[in-house]
Amino acid sequence: MSRPIIFAIDDDSQVLRALNRDLRSQYGKEYKVMTTESANEALETLVEMKNAGDVIALFISDQRMPEMPGVDFLQKAVKIYPDAKRVLLTAYSDTDAAIKAINDVQLDYYLMKPWDPPEEKLYPVINDLLNDWHTHYIPAFKGIKLIGFQFSPQSHVIKDYLGSNLIPYQWLDIERNEEAKTLFNANNLCNDQLPTVIYEDGSFQSKPSITDIAQKLGISAQVSNEIYDVVIIGAGPAGLAASVYGASEGLRTLLIERKAPGGQAGSSSRIENYLGFPSGLSGSDLTHRAITQARRLGAEFLSPHSVQDIQERDGYKYIILDNGSEIISRSIVITTGVDYRKLEVKGIDQFTGAGVYYGAAITEASACKDKQVYIIGGGNSAGQAAMYLSKFAKNVFIVIRREDLTATMSAYLIEQIADTSNIKVVPFTEVIEARGENSLHELTLSNVNTKETTDVEASALYIFIGAKPYTEWVQMGIIKSKGFIETGRDLTGYDDFGKQWKLKRDPFLLETSCPGIFAAGDVRAGAMNRVASAVGEGSMAISFVHKYLAEV
Repeated sequence: MSRPIIFAIDDDSQVLRALNRDLRSQYGKEYKVMTTESANEALETLVEMKNAGDVIALFISDQRMPEMPGVDFLQKAVKIYPDAKRVLLTAYSDTDAAIKAINDVQLDYYLMKPWDPPEEKLYPVINDLLNDWHTHYIPAFKGIKLIGFQFSPQSHVIKDYLGSNLIPYQWLDIERNEEAKTLFNANNLCNDQLPTVIYEDGSFQSKPSITDIAQKLGISAQVSNEIYDVVIIGAGPAGLAASVYGASEGLRTLLIERKAPGGQAGSSSRIENYLGFPSGLSGSDLTHRAITQARRLGAEFLSPHSVQDIQERDGYKYIILDNGSEIISRSIVITTGVDYRKLEVKGIDQFTGAGVYYGAAITEASACKDKQVYIIGGGNSAGQAAMYLSKFAKNVFIVIRREDLTATMSAYLIEQIADTSNIKVVPFTEVIEARGENSLHELTLSNVNTKETTDVEASALYIFIGAKPYTEWVQMGIIKSKGFIETGRDLTGYDDFGKQWKLKRDPFLLETSCPGIFAAGDVRAGAMNRVASAVGEGSMAISFVHKYLAEV
């Protein structure tokens, strides 16, 4: 932790030098001493320091300064650092102003100049003030701060991006957090500029895109090779496994992800059936381990970038990114996974990101404390979300159209849900409407058999109603079935296969109808929706990449 600051200001350079000398000699080991002669420059500096998370323990300000009186400076400074102690330096003729300032700015003490000897007239006063400050001091968060409204879709997107990428940040709700209000006023922000991200260096961005944030943090890397052996599109479990094996086997490997690594598995609060982890592990932990491993082995990671198209020229694959740039590769593995299907009922679109969330949305769990929360879906993802949310919410209701969960959820999750008192399964039911003002407040439920409706209080709704493959962007005549990419021998049953496939051999097991382009994980037709199977297919795809590269 950086040292707290003693901030001194006096326009008389001789007095300031003496004050700086005495403060440093006594407090220099425990505190950082900063001094300045300009009140206006000091106020500008204070805003930058506040944004950066620097902590000021004590202000010492001269009363008579040409730019503004010391009392006026302290009145402005205390709005930025309300917990800092305040000392006014005065001459004998200024004592009336100092006494008045005790009430005006809650002045802690005023010191007469000169203060010689400091051992008698300066240090005892400062010691008492600093001891008192330390008694009430709570260390401030040092890092990225996000200021916004709790039920703002834009705030949710940023929180989800930072959380999914394991970037530490502090969420500050402008309506409930005093620190948020202090930073809001210090930076002269207005509501139209929220959400605002304040970085550790003191700079800030209002309403940034995730690309803006990535560039600012230096994690939006640039490609370093003109031609890659394999480019993997999608950083879910299959893509991460492919990048680990590709890099470890000496291939020039690039992994491209449009949002954050991990895919749907990355947002899981607990995966308990993954081999080798008897106590389970979170999706974010698995993702962090995998991306670290891939990078250590030499794989490059490009995010956040979407692939718009794939083209083939002169035997090479050209990957067209959302910014128009092109990446050349000898082979491609598509591992873009699936997106949750949208719930097409009244009010859902209006409150998406403001109480209605697709997927686990772990970043919003703390906002569900002591609230009524509903989950739609009976799969493992819904069950894992219910278990996690039950730690915060007053009650969690799992809404399903079936009689029970046995046909759609793993037995271990069903047992855990049955043993959790604040999780309740609502069978034969569907959501037909969502209502609220600025955020979700109420749902209308309907019995699928009787059509009887019920209005219920709901602060959050998490939706897990099946998935659709993220393949709208995939063209080149690559054969798909209901959006899922067909691979291997199953391709031979399609009439269009002969138009695409011109090689004498049959496609490899994970190869698409375009030679050298492979698919793995949930995006592939016939794949199992399990993390372990996705990891297996991702690693297997690299073995077929080797076989393909040996041919060309």
